[in-house]
Amino acid sequence: MRTMRRAGAAALLSAALTFSLTACGGDDGEDKGKEPASSSSAPDKSEDGKSDNATAPTSGDPIANVKGDGGLELAVYSAKRDDGGFLTVDGQFKNPGSEGYTVPVSWNGLEQSVAATGNSFAGMTLVDSKGRKRYYVLRDTDNRPLTTYAYNSYIKPGQTLTFFAQFPAPPTSTTKVALQLPGFPSTTIELS
Repeated sequence: MRTMRRAGAAALLSAALTFSLTACGGDDGEDKGKEPASSSSAPDKSEDGKSDNATAPTSGDPIANVKGDGGLELAVYSAKRDDGGFLTVDGQFKNPGSEGYTVPVSWNGLEQSVAATGNSFAGMTLVDSKGRKRYYVLRDTDNRPLTTYAYNSYIKPGQTLTFFAQFPAPPTSTTKVALQLPGFPSTTIELS
């Protein structure tokens, strides 16, 4: 009888442990592309690898357009302040060429601490030349950049990649900043 109770208790404990591990989530790689709850969501990728990011408006006129290495085009659609003291930049990359484009590692930034995030836009900066300040992409409490991340590093011909990146908001007296990303010339964007 005692043996049966122990076996039953062991089975119950095993089931509870299995349930707990399942509820907490395993490291099965399925959540690598998810954004931290404290920021905007990362883009969903359709089967063809295109990003479907509702945070980046892809209609209307962009506030900045610039061509970079390999003919890749960068369009910035908005740079909006929010009440929490953040500035969110939304935009999209487009590969209009006939050859694929491999995203450079330098887009991820130079910090080793964000390397575990995978592909990101942590290397993007904003420069306020009047205030003589450079703004970097914010990080969450786990040191993940508050930007689109874990996207496919290969942009096929004709494909687009939408993105967002959150920065500390410059003072309200600052109405324009220069957006900088490796492989692209610096481009001025207006803040709203």
